[in-house]
Amino acid sequence: MKKILLKFIVYSIVLLVSLELLVRVFHLHNERPERYADEYGVEKWVPNQAGYSVTGNRKQNVGEYRINDFGFNSVYNNYLPSKDSIEIAIVGDSFIEGFHQDYTNSISRKVEKKIPNVKVFEFGYAGYNLADQLNLMQAYNHLFKDIDRVVVYIRFTDDLITGEYKLSNRLSLNTPLNKLLKRSKLIVYAKDIGFFDPIKEKIAAVVNFSKGVSGDIHKKKNNDSLYLENFKKLVNFYNYNKEKNILLVDYSLCSQEFLNYLKVNDFRTIDFNADFKKDNIPKTLIYDQHWNDAGREIIADRIAEYIKNENLSIR
Repeated sequence: MKKILLKFIVYSIVLLVSLELLVRVFHLHNERPERYADEYGVEKWVPNQAGYSVTGNRKQNVGEYRINDFGFNSVYNNYLPSKDSIEIAIVGDSFIEGFHQDYTNSISRKVEKKIPNVKVFEFGYAGYNLADQLNLMQAYNHLFKDIDRVVVYIRFTDDLITGEYKLSNRLSLNTPLNKLLKRSKLIVYAKDIGFFDPIKEKIAAVVNFSKGVSGDIHKKKNNDSLYLENFKKLVNFYNYNKEKNILLVDYSLCSQEFLNYLKVNDFRTIDFNADFKKDNIPKTLIYDQHWNDAGREIIADRIAEYIKNENLSIR
């Protein structure tokens, strides 16, 4: 019995070490930059990091990222508005952050290629919702006030769950234990492909059951009104600038009540849904809803078209 147990332990160690080496040799693991909250309490990436974002369970998508001095993925080291050019900011979550594509081929770079004399600054960060985005814009008002136009991306179904800003619990993941576990690329890879998801779901179900929380609390029938109310709270609290800011929205995800509110109250919007449905060419990655290069090209086209119609002049 002892020999069998010893063989099992030895073989298990050999197998895990072999898998670890395979993941490293073929670079199947994702390289996530470190997070932090800056002096304004804004959560973003620790500046001056670089690496490769690997997604999909067989290295299906690889994007090179470069975190600049400001804490965002961009070719620019810093964001300094100039009188010699028009500046556009694009603010959003992981869709705007662009880790699914090389930072040299981001949505911002695509927009710049379509419009001469325009600089486009990225403020994308995975997990941002509208509260995070408006808080960022307020915290750095000294920068945003000199930017000519700000495109704010929101997904109606995800980004209006809260009507006030709170620092997320993502920073709590920066524990010594988590940092130690991240040294194992096999664990990182297993987590990314969902190997641990069934375990986490079971734990979450037990916790929710013990707290008496139903898994149906975010049913659509209750959420549409809540999301609209949260939107109203946020734009009022942060004194949303309707002249400068433009909402980038997929109308197909929005409630009719929300769209009516935007129209009646003169919110500037860019809707890209119709362009995504023009043909059968995939606009998203095959394993999640993030935009692929074709989708990102459409987003850049719509932003560039809108900005061109503004006829902005260099200051």
